[in-house]
Order: sequence, then structure tokens, then C-alpha cells
Amino acid sequence: MSYSNADSLHRVTVDDVRGARKMLSGIARVTAMEGSRHLSQLVGAPVHLKCENLQRTGSFKLRGAYVRIAGLLPEERAAGVVAASAGNHAQGVALASSLLGVHATVFMPKGAPLPKISATREYGAEVRLHGTVVDETLAAAQAYAAETGAVFIHPFDHHDVIAGQGTVGLEILEQCPEVRTIVVGVGGGGLAAGIAVAVKTLRPDVRVVGVQAEGAAAYPPSLAAGRPVSIGHVATMADGIKVGRPGDVPFGIVDELVDEVRTVPEGALSAALLLCLERAKLVVEPAGASPVAALLDAPDAFEGPVVAVLSGGNVDPVLMERVLRHGMAAQGRYLAVRLRLTDRPGALATLLGVLSAADANVLDVSHVRTDSRLGITEAEVELRLETKGPEHCAELGRALREAGYTVMD
Repeated sequence: MSYSNADSLHRVTVDDVRGARKMLSGIARVTAMEGSRHLSQLVGAPVHLKCENLQRTGSFKLRGAYVRIAGLLPEERAAGVVAASAGNHAQGVALASSLLGVHATVFMPKGAPLPKISATREYGAEVRLHGTVVDETLAAAQAYAAETGAVFIHPFDHHDVIAGQGTVGLEILEQCPEVRTIVVGVGGGGLAAGIAVAVKTLRPDVRVVGVQAEGAAAYPPSLAAGRPVSIGHVATMADGIKVGRPGDVPFGIVDELVDEVRTVPEGALSAALLLCLERAKLVVEPAGASPVAALLDAPDAFEGPVVAVLSGGNVDPVLMERVLRHGMAAQGRYLAVRLRLTDRPGALATLLGVLSAADANVLDVSHVRTDSRLGITEAEVELRLETKGPEHCAELGRALREAGYTVMD
């Protein structure tokens, strides 16, 4: 093991995870395991979805937050706790603190989605909006901890948090004992590290694969360097795994026990979210859908049976709308068409009739009749169509050409 903090591996054991499970009895749900026929056909082996999006507060974060806060000394509880988060960790800390009778202050970015801010308050935390990015929010929370004596609850870089997240791994082994590969999203690394400790201790034959968004992939360069490194700017729709540097404690475990960390593009994330909604009837946030994105991106890379961990379902409705559009475009469900036609009465209606006969749904039409590029009797039309997929797009192209239209690049 190359990482200098190698002893971090020995600070989290399967016994710690078992202890966390006892602590979480009656607090965290044993979430469902659902099969996916579509993904199973794609991968060529059984694929199961571990539905942490159905956990209390909508993500796995309650597990680690509760174990961490429950382990505080009486004088630490009396001082209260503080956290920084854009959503899932905030809600986990808020509910855990409420259940344990501890005052919680949660710093959130000013641009955090309103549903997440409201939920955090409803779970009992005092919410303070500070900064526009999580790094600024994190600094404010740490300054508050130093000033007031409140205990800072890190979202992933702590022994107890990792032990709590590892209870997901114990449940997977019990619910799907035949599992060969577990695929899990990775941000700071707490969930992947906890699952790896539990699974690799009890079933070293099971392969654990981490998944990061390409625009926030801090683990591949860190693993190559043998230590956590910061990647600076991060950009991804998957805010739950939008972390620019691995945690020190989880990095040592991931380096030792996780077999591979893969990256996925934004298109695969949006397509995965859409698939979960359409095929599995599950609302999953982009970070939670990242394991499904990895299966879509490289279905032949995973030995089955496979368990994909859907880590969270707290998606802002505004983001959901944008991501669904992005996912439909990635799947060829939208088609943009530009063509010229003779500028005469009824010409546009005739074109729309061709599209209607081909079963295309017209979303937008832009009709340009005055432009120096056009002839006196010409008009240019741009259309955005909703289609049934790539084959339907090809059929529409043929229908337009057969009707005498020239589709422009």
C-alpha cells in the first residue's frame, strides 16, 4: 500500500461496521433490493439495485451521521454539532441530531435547492446559508466549530461515518449472497470505503467497483499518485459526488480494498437517471444513478450477479427536468432538424403533416422567411422533435427525403 496513512485501513474493521449496525437498529431502514430486467439483459447477468434512495432522508447519509453523533461524549453533545452540505449530508445530520436530542447547525450554499433547505430545517436543524460553493460553506462551518466548540461532523472523512456507511455492505451480502460485483458511486469515498471494509472482509472474492463523474474524478489521479490530491475545478450534475479531493481516511481504504474506480460522462449519468425513472420506477439523483451509468457505459465490464447501489434520491425538481431532457437527448429521443422549403401558403402545414404521419412530436418550430442566405421563394425551418429513439430518428430522415425535403447540416 503506497499511501502514507496506510494505518487508516486498520482503524475501520468489520466489527466496527457490525457495531454500527446495532446502533442503527430501528433508526435506518434495511432498504429494498430490486431486480432490473433491462440492466440484466444489457449486462448478460442478473443486476440488482440497492435502493438507498428509499432510505430515511432520501440517502445513505443518515447511517454515518447517526453513528458519528451517537458516539459523541456527553459534553460534546451538549456543545452541539455543525455540518456543511448542499443536501444529503445536511439532512442526515439534521435527522440524526433530532433523534439524539443534539442541537445541529448546518451551513448550506446560498444556491442550494429550496427543497433540500426546507427538508433540513424540517428535520430540526438550524440552517445558515453561506457562500456560493461548498468549499466556502465548509470553511464557514469549520470556523463556527472553532468559535463555538460545536463538533464538526465531516461527511466522509471519519472512522465512525465510514463504519455507518459500511452497513450497506452487510445488507447487500445478506440480500444477495450470490453477488460477484458491487458498483457504488464515489465522491469523498466514505460509502465505497465502508462497503469495501464489510464486503472484502467477509467475501474477498466479491469485486467492488467505484464510479466517479468525469468532471469530478479526484480518485484516479490520487490513486496514481499514492495519496489524496486536489483536482481544482469540478463540474458535474451529480452534486452528491462532486468532491475535489478524497478524504484521508477513506482514501487509504479505497486504495487497499476497492478493485477499480471508473469514470462516466454526463450523458451516461442523465441516461441512467432516465432509465431508473422509466424502467425501475425509482426517483434517483444523478450521483445515486452513477453505478447504473457505469453499467450503461460499459456493460461487458462487470461480472454478475451485480449490485448497483442507488445512493440517493434527493433531486431538485428543476434539475430533474433538465437532466431528463439531457437523458432523452443522449438516448436519441430528441431530434433537431433544419431544412428549406418553398415559401408558399400551406408549405409549413404540409411539412408538419409529413412529420405527423411519421409519428414525431413537434416540440418547437422556428420559421425564418427573411434572411440574406435565402432565395426569394425560400423559407428555412428549424424544428425540435420528440422521437422514440435512434431508429425512429433515421425513419424521420428517410420520410423527409422521400417527401422531397433536403435536411441541412
